[in-house]
Amino acid sequence: MLTAAVAVQATDIHLMPKANGYLMKMRSGGVLSKSESFSIREGERLIAYLKFTASMDIGEKRKPQSGSFRQIVNGLPLSLRISTLPAVPHKESLVIRILPQEHVPHLSELTLFPYSASKLTALLAQPTGLILLSGPTGSGKSTTLYSMVQHCASVLNKHVITLEDPVEKQQDAFVQIQVNEKAGITYATGLKAILRHDPDVIMVGEIRDEETARAAVKSALTGHLVLSTIHARDSAGVIGRLVELGVSRHEIHQTITGITAQRLVRLCCPSCGSVCQPDCTQETRQAIVCELLAGEELLRAVKEVTGHSEGERRQTLKNELRKGVAYGFIASEEWTRWHAGEADISQKQR
Repeated sequence: MLTAAVAVQATDIHLMPKANGYLMKMRSGGVLSKSESFSIREGERLIAYLKFTASMDIGEKRKPQSGSFRQIVNGLPLSLRISTLPAVPHKESLVIRILPQEHVPHLSELTLFPYSASKLTALLAQPTGLILLSGPTGSGKSTTLYSMVQHCASVLNKHVITLEDPVEKQQDAFVQIQVNEKAGITYATGLKAILRHDPDVIMVGEIRDEETARAAVKSALTGHLVLSTIHARDSAGVIGRLVELGVSRHEIHQTITGITAQRLVRLCCPSCGSVCQPDCTQETRQAIVCELLAGEELLRAVKEVTGHSEGERRQTLKNELRKGVAYGFIASEEWTRWHAGEADISQKQR
């Protein structure tokens, strides 16, 4: 199963319970593949094995659980993040997030347009502040975050400490701390301890709640550069999200130096002329398209709290995608898929 997932560059494997068995689907390039079926006995044994390997309680099926373990597949080291959910009737749904552990690429290799990488690199040269990356699940935020941290440690020669739950990519260039609530290491307590360890740059895996948000802002106020991710629809929406989490306008104005919103898009295949077809032998290539809120535009958005109107801010990311299609980097099918997804989100919000 893992060998097949690596072959198609899958990011997630889903094991979903059905009445007479289990279905397996793989997400590759943001799209779920056709499902394969398992018997109930095979599915339950597979889930039990994965839970045991990830140090989870195999006898507990009534509560959600999460864990992780490392595996080498075809010579490629992988970190596998396991998550389970109780499902009806008396079964479990399991998802495997596949995190390759190879060298983190430079920002210029991740972004579709070179100027996006240049702007992000310029933000990292600042000694203090808070840089937040936003975007939906699977948009490449973690990879971008690791690339930025790697740049700080290797190129700028700064002392970097990360606080993650879980540690997704193990790197030797900086100190990584795993959140462990049972041992008393939460995001808040971990950040307090990190501040006494003389860091130049602090990376927080994700701002999820009010406690983490306030701890990240406080770290930035003490004269450190803090990098993190947060879930918001666009870059201006991050400001409103922070306000919801209890961060004051003054703290936002004093700490935030840059906000990005990004999407992961599939690039045109040189053989197919558009999105890679299932029988194509070429490797599916993806790149990040992002909008950046910084400088005077960031100051205006902070003063207005909610930033520019939604239509104006969304237009920025939309223009970046249109530019990619016009230059022939992004297939028109990918633009149609993204646009349909955005229209569906707007309809649900209304």
